[in-house]
Amino acid sequence: MLAAVSRSCSSKLASPLSTPAYSAAAAAAAAAGSLVQGPVMPRAPSGGGDVPPYAVGETWNTPCSSSDGSWKDYPWSRMAYERQAVPHWGKVSDAACRHAFGASYSSQVQQSFRYFSSSSDQERRWAGNKIMHDLPRSVKIVEVGPRDGLQNEKDIVPTPVKIELIRRLATSGLPVVEATSFVSPKWVPQLADAKDVMEAVRDIEGVRLPVLTPNLKGFEAAVAAGAKEIAVFASASEGFSKSNINCTIKESLARYNDVILTAKEQEIPVRGYVSCVVGCPVDGPVPPSNVAYVAKELYDMGCYEISLGDTIGVGTPGTVVPMLDEVMSVVPVEKLAVHFHDTYGQSLSNILISLQMGVSVVDSSVAGLGGCPYAKGASGNVATEDVVYMLNGLGIKTGVDLGKVMATGEFICKHLGRQSGSKAAAALSKVTAKASKL
Repeated sequence: MLAAVSRSCSSKLASPLSTPAYSAAAAAAAAAGSLVQGPVMPRAPSGGGDVPPYAVGETWNTPCSSSDGSWKDYPWSRMAYERQAVPHWGKVSDAACRHAFGASYSSQVQQSFRYFSSSSDQERRWAGNKIMHDLPRSVKIVEVGPRDGLQNEKDIVPTPVKIELIRRLATSGLPVVEATSFVSPKWVPQLADAKDVMEAVRDIEGVRLPVLTPNLKGFEAAVAAGAKEIAVFASASEGFSKSNINCTIKESLARYNDVILTAKEQEIPVRGYVSCVVGCPVDGPVPPSNVAYVAKELYDMGCYEISLGDTIGVGTPGTVVPMLDEVMSVVPVEKLAVHFHDTYGQSLSNILISLQMGVSVVDSSVAGLGGCPYAKGASGNVATEDVVYMLNGLGIKTGVDLGKVMATGEFICKHLGRQSGSKAAAALSKVTAKASKL
């Protein structure tokens, strides 16, 4: 927890906005042309009105108007589950406000005008980390488009198109591309060509190509086709487990234990998925303790990474935080990934709060393809293009070529006969189109 830095002011100090120091600093900044945006104006509690700008440099106190018209500092500190400084609006004793203020206030005011245009990676990282502490320097993106993205399509995508999709994604710098799923064609006919797809892409270099295997039969078929990495999936909801794979959570875990033990014997890495980590289309809200239980079971069995999936996309930062906190108490955060669907447009905000909590692996799908065939109303995954665009803006490295991913999204959407689900791709395509007309 970040220790608050104590700086305070005289209890009878007039509003800093009217001081000569503040006016001089504002005039100097405007004259220099260095002001990118106005001073920060945090909103005080009900009835408190606007408070003066706080220094973005060293201080963590915010001056706030008191009942007698004077100005006092209220310390900022970290709250549970949050990486940012959050104000505790409470009473501050007069004794705490009697420290010398002197000329240091003008220094604070000048610091209020330290804004950057993010013209370089270094400046973007400084600005981002100043506001959002402890963001990872790099993020691994796991592309799930060829499997999770296509399994919900009404029309079956031709095998050559799937193969080309995987090849294009692999050349865009994505380190992991989930290739297909070795499930019964009876349940997921869209992926009935898993064997042909895997045999065609298994020798692509520089990328890992895991496949989903629901049981030993699927595992054996995957290995025979050349799979070098597999994934298993379990639900945190009893209702969804029964409707999705026709067994209870405990029964599914016992089944996967056999798969994982066999994979260990053959030195094949296993990734674990946990579905319905926030809500379920059958059971409704899912308790975080359920998610932690399933995640720990898979981790203890030997899964090298646990991906936490909001299958129906109902999560918000308010529900994702307690879920992650519960899981992180039993599974190391460096072993966790997040997998968000964008049904309610919350994916990017959920990813950002996950990054702030220490997660550095994100699942996404090119062009926002996807959805679960057993979760009615679940829309596609968060678009890979949107995730890369956001991470680029934060100065976080991914190793992914955004232009190539956009081109790949355009390729698959053309074959599917619809527009991309990526807002970043749509916006950037318009900018490119306008530029080409000039």
